[in-house]
Amino acid sequence: MRSTAGSTAPTGAMTPPEASDQVRRFSTAERWVHRATGFLMLLCVASAACLYLGPIAQLVGRRHLMVTVHEWSGILLPAPFLLGLMSADFRADLRRLNRFAVYDRQWLRAVRRRLTSPQARPAGKFNAGQKLYASGLAGAVLMMMFTGLLMWFMGLLPFISRTSAIFVHDCLAWAITAVLLGHMRMAYRDPEARLGLRTGYVSRSWAERHHSRWLRDDRLGRVAKKVDDK
Repeated sequence: MRSTAGSTAPTGAMTPPEASDQVRRFSTAERWVHRATGFLMLLCVASAACLYLGPIAQLVGRRHLMVTVHEWSGILLPAPFLLGLMSADFRADLRRLNRFAVYDRQWLRAVRRRLTSPQARPAGKFNAGQKLYASGLAGAVLMMMFTGLLMWFMGLLPFISRTSAIFVHDCLAWAITAVLLGHMRMAYRDPEARLGLRTGYVSRSWAERHHSRWLRDDRLGRVAKKVDDK
């Protein structure tokens, strides 16, 4: 995500675009999946900090409660995703996230060369960085759940030591925390992207600037569907 070029509004004070300039980016179901997943993820990270960082652990106390919160927020983390599968819009965006296009490689090359113009970084509804973020985070969460269950129920796989599970769990926890902070930083820099997650709509000018292939691909898809229907 990138900050909107030429915006004079303070960060966080983005006003909704006019109705004629609106493009729907996310459905209600998608926005709730994002909010619920974000809440559970922050709960996991916060409770982990209360368990493993000495000064915070002493300040908060109530270790047993923090352990319970951490375990159950981790177990429930996939629940919003699974419920979201009932939404056709959510499933359509999952297909977009799992498909790498030619222009996604161009986006990655532009990042390596530090080219920041929208022309150098063409993107569909999701850019290549968002696709990599989503797939990487999904894999890390699954591994975190696996190692967490091994720590919780040591009899599941007795040939894997508790020390190994703790080591992998802790390393992934630090990696996920760093990635989440980067994600939040990028979102903070782009008020209109946050507006899309709050209201479901963004301005057409923003979409054409930062996700130029999204509207074009959707138009081509609708035309192809009409042709097939005939």
